[in-house]
Parts: sequence; structure tokens; C-alpha cells
Amino acid sequence: MTDKAFAELVTIGRIVRPQGRKGEVVVETLSDRPDRFPSLRRAFVPGEGGSARPVRVQDAWPHKGRFVLKLEGVDSIDEAERFRGLDLRIPEEELSALPEGSYYHHQLRGLRVEDGRGREVGRVAEVMETGGEAAVLVVRGTEGETLIPLADAFVRSVDLSAGRVVVVVPELVDAKD
Repeated sequence: MTDKAFAELVTIGRIVRPQGRKGEVVVETLSDRPDRFPSLRRAFVPGEGGSARPVRVQDAWPHKGRFVLKLEGVDSIDEAERFRGLDLRIPEEELSALPEGSYYHHQLRGLRVEDGRGREVGRVAEVMETGGEAAVLVVRGTEGETLIPLADAFVRSVDLSAGRVVVVVPELVDAKD
């Protein structure tokens, strides 16, 4: 059980649809560690009033680039259907420690984004996965929304303790550089 609200937890996957006739569900992994799913025994789905409702994972196995999970107490297609579209989340404490200079995408949300001269571009509203090589920072500020690839050519530094990301704004990049 967790005392945290669902919004405070870290998304590791999204339930796509039921699978089979015994209540299994297909999960799209949204984790940098899809290998966590075979050993996953507990996760959380949204509960009433923004709470986190625990679900027990009885079994998990890979299937066509995703994972199939058998959740405890979910024994039919109809019961599994109630989970369609729900995020699976875990507490941040259950994430693996990252090497120095690395960070999880959820840690970037809310950080101040500045250009190389210290001018504020805005704040990271979200990190969008595009299916391409690099995710994209969605930065919202007084000038509107700016999309910045989360790649070395655009992100100069990330300082979680200072709450700051220094970037090269794409519109200002000279094509000759």
C-alpha cells in the first residue's frame, strides 16, 4: 500500500487491452527498464478521488514487443476490460538508481528552461516520446510552447538540484553549425 496520490507515482506502463479469456491484460511499456515487468509483483492504478489503488501481478510475460500481465482477482475478459487505458505506476523509491548525470524523464517536469545566456524559455510541461531517436521536451513559457529535442545538440546541461535545464532553442540554431 502507498499513502501517495496516484499523480505522485511514476508511470511504467499503460494497459492497452484484455488478452485471452482469463483476465490477462496487454501492457505497453513506458519504462526505460522493460525488464522490470517479469519480476513486477505490485503496481498501482487510479483509485477514487485521485488515490492510488494497488494491483497484484501474479504473472508477466513478453508478447509482441509488449507484456501480458495476469492481475490477481481479474479472471475474465469483462473484468480485464475495466483496466483498458489505465496507467500502471510505481513509487519513485522503487526506481533503480541512475548513474551521475542521468535522470528520469519525470524528474524534468517543472524545471526552468533557459537558453545559454540565462534567458528563461519556460518550464518543462512534459517529455513527449515521439518514436524517434530522442524524446522531446515540451516547454511552456510566456512566448507559448517550444519543442526541444532531448538530445545533446540541444540540451547543454540538466541540473536537477538547481531545477534548471540549459538548452539551445531550435529556432535559433544556425544550419551551418
